[in-house]
Amino acid sequence: PLHHAAKARRVIFLYQAGGPSHLETFDYKPKLRAMSGSPMPDSFTKGQQIAQLQNQKLICFGPQHDFQKYGKSQQEICDLFPRIGSVADDICIIRSMWTEQINHDPAHTIMNTGSIIAGRPSMGSWVLYGLGAEAEDLPGFVVLLSTGQGGQMQPIAARQWSAGLLPSKYQGVKLNSIGDPVLYIENPPGVSAKLQRQSIDAINKLNQAEYATVRDPEIETRIAQYEMAFKMQSSVPGLMDMSKEPKQVLEMYGAQPGDGSFASNCLLARRLAERGVRFIQLYHRDWDHHAGVKENMVWKAKETDQATAALITDLKQRGMLDDTLVIWGGEFGRTPMSQGSGGRDHHIKGFSYVVAGGGIKGGMTYGTTDELGYAAQENPVSVHDFHATMLHLLGVDHKRLAVKFQGLDVRLTGISGDVVRDILV
Repeated sequence: PLHHAAKARRVIFLYQAGGPSHLETFDYKPKLRAMSGSPMPDSFTKGQQIAQLQNQKLICFGPQHDFQKYGKSQQEICDLFPRIGSVADDICIIRSMWTEQINHDPAHTIMNTGSIIAGRPSMGSWVLYGLGAEAEDLPGFVVLLSTGQGGQMQPIAARQWSAGLLPSKYQGVKLNSIGDPVLYIENPPGVSAKLQRQSIDAINKLNQAEYATVRDPEIETRIAQYEMAFKMQSSVPGLMDMSKEPKQVLEMYGAQPGDGSFASNCLLARRLAERGVRFIQLYHRDWDHHAGVKENMVWKAKETDQATAALITDLKQRGMLDDTLVIWGGEFGRTPMSQGSGGRDHHIKGFSYVVAGGGIKGGMTYGTTDELGYAAQENPVSVHDFHATMLHLLGVDHKRLAVKFQGLDVRLTGISGDVVRDILV
């Protein structure tokens, strides 16, 4: 049973890999703009961890695009993102996120698993382990990848959606956005569905006999995955066929089915949610703007603004937003100081996330960074706070979702984390 009543049944995480700049998205800093080109005050940066700007002259770098107020809530959002602005009253902007790791891979790891130790379960695996799957013919945890047009392609390792020390049946399943969604989804020539069924039954009987002898949980995983693979041969082709989606829906997302874009993946995420998938994670790469942040943010907005707003709107129109938690954010933010040719370095002290649906108050901004956007100041939210809040909305007490490993209780939130109750309905 759940630990308490749930507000959300599923999660769609729109993960912006590379580190989106909060200063050109959701956190306007007029003081930083006024100080652009001036030395960054030592009081902000002395003794602080900085990535590639360490021991260099630090110069303030103002917001490169204007902001506007949107909706009845008058939330300030960069004017590159007017579509997200159109749903301002449905979203909560958290401006006071912070994290511990300043380089991409460990920052992805802590954001996804709550730990910098490789081999810990991803948050999607924890959710699936704690709540189980609703879909019978699709995986409970699905991952989709897309890439931007700017060329800053930091790799995303498959261990970011690994089950870690949990049984491997809880790991995420990556679906390809171009070509066959899953390798070998079609039966080879001469193999009918009936013959495939007979083959799997025979294999599973052998696996069951082995499990009865050695009691290895990975054998149970093997049995379950053979069954799931067989079911997916029927379910996945229909899932990926968007030809029956109304023209106006495709236009709303800006999606061209089969192109592997973030927009098409957002539409596919809605279809996965409709079919009962518990945790859906979209990785959109190309946010690592060490140079040319002004120009690159234009590209990123074109790729993500319309589709993000369309997903929220579409879920709301279908009555699904109330029990779907939608999350938008990356592994860290960017510095208020300039780097290279108009770029920003990695930044962990303060950045922004957007959340909507699933028990979240819409039309509110939570937390602040200081006047230069350097550090979370009011109501800071750690990665563990964020994970604790997500699990709470799903009806799970983060302190009680644990497994024994090497004599210790392992949790997604480790030994810290508080639910951010002010943003909850």
